[in-house]
Amino acid sequence: MKEHKIKPGQTLDLSAYPTTPEKSGDEFKEETRRMTAKLGLKLADLQELLYAQRKHRILVVLQGLDTAGKDGSIRNVFSSVAPEGLRVVAFKAPTQPELEHDYLWRVHDKVPGNGEIVIFNRSHYEEVLVVRVNGLMPEKTWRRRYRHMVEFERMLAEEGTLILKFFLHISKDEQKKRLEQRLTQKNKNWKWEAADLRDRGHWNEYWKAYEEAIERTSTDEAPWYVIPADKKWWRDYLICETLVAALEDLKMEYPRPRVDVSSIKID
Repeated sequence: MKEHKIKPGQTLDLSAYPTTPEKSGDEFKEETRRMTAKLGLKLADLQELLYAQRKHRILVVLQGLDTAGKDGSIRNVFSSVAPEGLRVVAFKAPTQPELEHDYLWRVHDKVPGNGEIVIFNRSHYEEVLVVRVNGLMPEKTWRRRYRHMVEFERMLAEEGTLILKFFLHISKDEQKKRLEQRLTQKNKNWKWEAADLRDRGHWNEYWKAYEEAIERTSTDEAPWYVIPADKKWWRDYLICETLVAALEDLKMEYPRPRVDVSSIKID
């Protein structure tokens, strides 16, 4: 995953990052799916260990342009994970009470507790993406938020939260294909929103916004990963592999029982 991880201070040019795997073919695709399934089971075991130990907290941030596959990633990567200790938060447009507080107020309330994995489907980064592209706030306002976000995530990390941020990198051609599916496939019609076309019209502005946001906020405590997302099976594999490796690095152990279980007999 080293080639997908953005180092602190690194200049990012998204056009230099592929949206598809280097390899192709049915055999490679099926082998990748088998590997993802195995990693999914390992992730489930690690999540159980995390939940039992209740020492660490995991925050997964998923960002990407429309149709990049945030929902699909959650569904596929975490399909084997038990619901205990797993929570998904989808950040929509802020409510009136939320608008009456600072923009991180509603975010801090949703971060994971001990033993919990929380997935942000979109996140506080909308405050330097949508806000920027649509001109909802003065530039000086959203620019200072890069510093806020770095400091917020550093505080979470220092208090025991492992943070992994994934940008799902999709090509414009693939997005076109997926948007057309929302129009032609009845089971996907409900996903269509007028904003889909509006945001597509700002493709270049969003790329620029993502490039700067990732550059300014990828840190040792909360790194960004640029994930090729045109092929769903490759996207899921890379996310799953990264999560498993990060959880294994925690060197977790099951807690000792509160009593000597060896002396207990059940009639």
